[in-house]
Amino acid sequence: MASDARRARYDGLADWFDPTDQPPRSISAAQEELLSLLGPGPGPCLDLACGTGGFFDAIRASGRSVVGLDVSADQLRRAREREPKLVRADAAALPFSDGSFSAVVAAWMSTDVDDLGRVLAEVARVLCTGGVLALYGAHPCFNGPAVRTREDGTRVVHPGYREGRWFESSPWWGDGIRRRVGMRHVPLADLMNALIGAGLSVTRVLEPGSEPVPAALAVRAVRSP
Repeated sequence: MASDARRARYDGLADWFDPTDQPPRSISAAQEELLSLLGPGPGPCLDLACGTGGFFDAIRASGRSVVGLDVSADQLRRAREREPKLVRADAAALPFSDGSFSAVVAAWMSTDVDDLGRVLAEVARVLCTGGVLALYGAHPCFNGPAVRTREDGTRVVHPGYREGRWFESSPWWGDGIRRRVGMRHVPLADLMNALIGAGLSVTRVLEPGSEPVPAALAVRAVRSP
């Protein structure tokens, strides 16, 4: 569960950092990649840590209805312009019954929570049997506080990759969102083990984009019976 200070990090930033205005990558490309990962299906989909709702359209395009959840009231204020079904709550303590959703989208949020294992356990709980998780976010190996991106798109990984902890700053962050809110670095093994520990079966892994070195990692996982 996030501390009160971290809960408030995104408050006051919604008008500056809307993913349709300043996305980590092209929002249209990311939506298409997320839609491909999610696949078509019916029923309600929880957009976990939805922010201002930049992925609502992709979820609807899959045939599902949207329920957005975020801990930041400011982010939800902007999200409400795109979707009325919103809930303010902590991703580590979801206020839903077991098996409530046919799918969960978790986009660009794995680096914003204190305990990813606990969050994914909650995701598994609220997914119905056979329900799909589409996890899309920072590539643990090539997009973090220990990584410096060169002008040609190549990346240099400095010491610190194995430090799975919260980083307030990094000498290689520019003037983007991370300089304002920090991030929790989640090494690749920790990410995969959190999925396994939650009882989620990985069925597909993507490294989206056309950059020489991928900045994003996307995982499709299913709740087993």
